[in-house]
Amino acid sequence: MSLQCGIVGLPNVGKSTLFNCLSNAKAQSANFPFCTIEPNVGVITVPDERLTKLAELVHPGRIVPATVEIVDIAGLVKGASKGEGLGNQFLGNIRETDAIIHVLRCFDDGNVVHVDGSVDPVRDKEIIDTELQLKDLETVENRIKRVEKIAKVGGDKNAKVEYDVLLAYKAALEEGKSARSVEFETLEEQKAAKGLFLLTSKPVLYVCNVDEGSAATGNHYVDEVREAVKEEGAEVLVLAAQTEADIAELETYEERQMFLQDVGLEESGCNRLIKAAYHMLNLQTFITAGEMEVKAWTFHKGWKAPQCAGVIHTDFEKGFIRAEVIKYDDYIRLGSESAVREAGLLHVEGKEYEVQDGDIMHFRFNV
Repeated sequence: MSLQCGIVGLPNVGKSTLFNCLSNAKAQSANFPFCTIEPNVGVITVPDERLTKLAELVHPGRIVPATVEIVDIAGLVKGASKGEGLGNQFLGNIRETDAIIHVLRCFDDGNVVHVDGSVDPVRDKEIIDTELQLKDLETVENRIKRVEKIAKVGGDKNAKVEYDVLLAYKAALEEGKSARSVEFETLEEQKAAKGLFLLTSKPVLYVCNVDEGSAATGNHYVDEVREAVKEEGAEVLVLAAQTEADIAELETYEERQMFLQDVGLEESGCNRLIKAAYHMLNLQTFITAGEMEVKAWTFHKGWKAPQCAGVIHTDFEKGFIRAEVIKYDDYIRLGSESAVREAGLLHVEGKEYEVQDGDIMHFRFNV
């Protein structure tokens, strides 16, 4: 399952530094706008301590964690919706992602130039929001012109649904609201809305890039961001990108943990961000555990057993018979699959079983 989060923000807010920390790729990072011209893509692993604990019991040949793709996209400036800066390229790249990681500069440093001359993360957020909303409004208005006549006189039910969805989006965008603020009740409306691929319909995680001294506590800039986004239902995550870069350079786990303790953190900001991005996409993990490998498989929350079987192979879904399910806590407590079976805690589930995060699965199928 290939899923992408796009890192966006104004130039010089720390996007590429953060990307480098996340992916261990070395995107060019420099103190001038547009140093990232082509989107860099990094495949990052989702931290999951459950895999390590299972491996200690199973002794597999390898551990395979879940992954998410992170895309570092060129910095956006005011006027991007009209093609200013690298606007068209930026908007095209972000349209292809599933979710947005919006990096906001929340630190003072006279040696790092701000494209607008001063540090104001709320203003920066509004600049990008406005540009994305303007582009979406243009998309919606163009689409209305194409479907309006069909919806009104053609008797096409789908066109009527799409037209109503477009009008709802148009009203919200004209008020300066993002498309994700509009909720639709029927499945038909939701399907039509999804098919428009609007930029502001994507879920967003705000990342406040702070100085090292604020990594554990935040600062007044972070407080301003939280106040500005409190009605969006979006998560705000605080990290110090340069500090994360310093941590990433350390060779051993012990050294990294000591560094984290020194700045007052229990877990690195990168790990917290990866987990937050994974959950923002409404993703969960089921696990397969055997001598060959302990592997995490990504699925959408709410999926039934056959859909999850299809993540492994399409034949598993087509020929699905049943799923054998062990709860992670039972496996860890009893120490082996055979012990779980003997205790009567291996559950046999059918097609309607809704898979839960952390389920250890074995699928039976026939094709």
